[in-house]
Amino acid sequence: MYYNMDWEITIGGYKLALLDSVEIHKSVDLLADTCTIILPGSAYNKSLRVEQQIRRGDQVTVWLGYDGNLIKEFEGYLLNINTDDGSLTLNCEDDLFLMRKAVPDKQFTNQHVKQIAQYIVEATGAKIKVFCTLTIDYDKFVISKATAYDVLKKIQEETKANIYLKNGELHIHPPYIEKFGSVRYSFQQNIESSDLKYIRKEDKQIEVVITSTGKDGKKKEKRFGSTGGDQITLDGYGLSEASMKQRAETEYNLRWFDGYEGSITTWLIPYVEPGYSAEIKDEDYEFKDGWYYVTAVTTTFDANGAARKPQLGKRLGANG
Repeated sequence: MYYNMDWEITIGGYKLALLDSVEIHKSVDLLADTCTIILPGSAYNKSLRVEQQIRRGDQVTVWLGYDGNLIKEFEGYLLNINTDDGSLTLNCEDDLFLMRKAVPDKQFTNQHVKQIAQYIVEATGAKIKVFCTLTIDYDKFVISKATAYDVLKKIQEETKANIYLKNGELHIHPPYIEKFGSVRYSFQQNIESSDLKYIRKEDKQIEVVITSTGKDGKKKEKRFGSTGGDQITLDGYGLSEASMKQRAETEYNLRWFDGYEGSITTWLIPYVEPGYSAEIKDEDYEFKDGWYYVTAVTTTFDANGAARKPQLGKRLGANG
């Protein structure tokens, strides 16, 4: 069956008429979703001069699909424009762009993540509600010459929290807890290619090491898992000892399971995004069938076609 690729992209009050490619990357392991739009530098021997129509901070909406059936794939803001290589590259970021505002320096002691998040939101003057279910505490947390975005990025990197801003709400939650939908894939039906490897957990030797510096300046360390194999070292600067232990156990459990590791390549249909549960089926190896938490999705749209590349994370229960 043949599908005609369709798209619609608006930036501020400007609707694009020409397009080379779009790449959208979404991940629960990164703070912000990003979108890269590449336009031809000229058409019909005339410069497009698009950069005169748009500017940093303009709202961006990207719709992609087939035969007029479009799905809103990205919504955010124009971060910058690059015109160095003869084409126009528009780099965009989701709503967390609004957090790129400087906040006053402050040092926190014995504070929960929610209190830190509440402080930076109020410091930006934004009317944003904070919803935080992450039970992580900091013995010490320092904000120095930083934006609210920088602070959230630091929290995300140190705690692996799922952080996102949507509809005027800042969400901070433990990893792999939220589920936004489900999707089914089959090697015999809708998986175009994959780099998946099926690995049994008894073949994995993993040790997670968390290092941190307490408010007294002394270094601390927590270990979880099996010695003699792959060692994963993470920086948990300022985390309390209880939170360090929790962080180490969380990281270990995200990696230690029977199942696939890697990604698959599919078409735009079916739709999927990070936080979805994905069933992977293989008629030739039914013992490998299972549900997985999708941690990242890269969507591409260009002259070669349209594709999604979901990255699989932890294996879930029998029903996703």
